[in-house]
Amino acid sequence: QVQLAESGGGLVQPGGSLNLSCAASGRSFAVYAMGWYRQAPGKERELVAIIGEGGILNYADSVKGRFTISRNKARNTVFLRMNNLKPEDTAVYYCYLNQRVGVNWGQGTQVTVSS
Repeated sequence: QVQLAESGGGLVQPGGSLNLSCAASGRSFAVYAMGWYRQAPGKERELVAIIGEGGILNYADSVKGRFTISRNKARNTVFLRMNNLKPEDTAVYYCYLNQRVGVNWGQGTQVTVSS
């Protein structure tokens, strides 16, 4: 089974930046989409950014212009560059992989934006 390992989370002040990465390992199949979701305490998990079939990029309205998603296909790795972070961005960020055989989730990495 494919495993996803996230890294890059941490504590940052408002206006700061972080770069998240997620590497997929294990047996691989056709990839339909790869990206990032996030979940704050007491709230539902929400889509942040994804790269879909054909390389189509989609961002949540709240992060457009601030976050950038990219992917290294050869290394099965997806990145999320987060600029101008806001307290509202505080959440656990989860890597997401949708393959022919199903969906996989990373264990999550904490991002905290606070003064």
